[in-house]
Amino acid sequence: MEYRCVQCGFRIKTLFVQYSPGNIRLMKCVNCKAVADEYIECELMIVLIDLILHKPKAYRHVLFNVLNHERTHFQGLLWKSLVGFLVLDAYRSLLVKKPEEEWATSMSISSIFWIYRKMLMDVFLGNYMFLCSFLFAIRSLLKTSAQFSRFRDLLLAVLISSYFKILLTALMVWEFPPAVIYIIDLFVLSSNTVALKVITKSTMNRCIGACFIAHAIKFCITQAFA
Repeated sequence: MEYRCVQCGFRIKTLFVQYSPGNIRLMKCVNCKAVADEYIECELMIVLIDLILHKPKAYRHVLFNVLNHERTHFQGLLWKSLVGFLVLDAYRSLLVKKPEEEWATSMSISSIFWIYRKMLMDVFLGNYMFLCSFLFAIRSLLKTSAQFSRFRDLLLAVLISSYFKILLTALMVWEFPPAVIYIIDLFVLSSNTVALKVITKSTMNRCIGACFIAHAIKFCITQAFA
């Protein structure tokens, strides 16, 4: 897997030339003539801010230049991201169900078992249908070639771009209205859309359509088992 210019997405062989420790020269893209990846010399906080602002060049930096197949343990990263995604989604499901159930000390064991059973159904069945519908929507709406339709690449892009789910952990400390959960879902949807556009180079409208279909199906499935 080659690196990409964060400005135009053009494939390049190397991002910088190192002359000595701490002395590097950033390479320019032969296509757009701009510095291929200026984030190499930026602090992590700058990258995070640009990700939150949904800048495509920040997503190209992370998905192509940081999570490069040849530089990272891709398989291990994929599994860790998947586990983290499912854990955060399980916590979200628990938060959604919490106002609906009375979490009293007098709850029976059968009631607690029923709550966690519904939560696991939401997480595993909901995300299975989400990924299946996501891949189906990509093939139908985007008509991408096999080069950009590899399951692992798309799966990792979805998992990494769902980083807004980390905000759910703030609900462990502070109390927020239940609407905050759905606002976070909207941020996840928009972030997935930008990541899909960066990976597939498709139009924004089609990427929005593909992500919206997948998230809508997941929402319907989880509501059906509520």
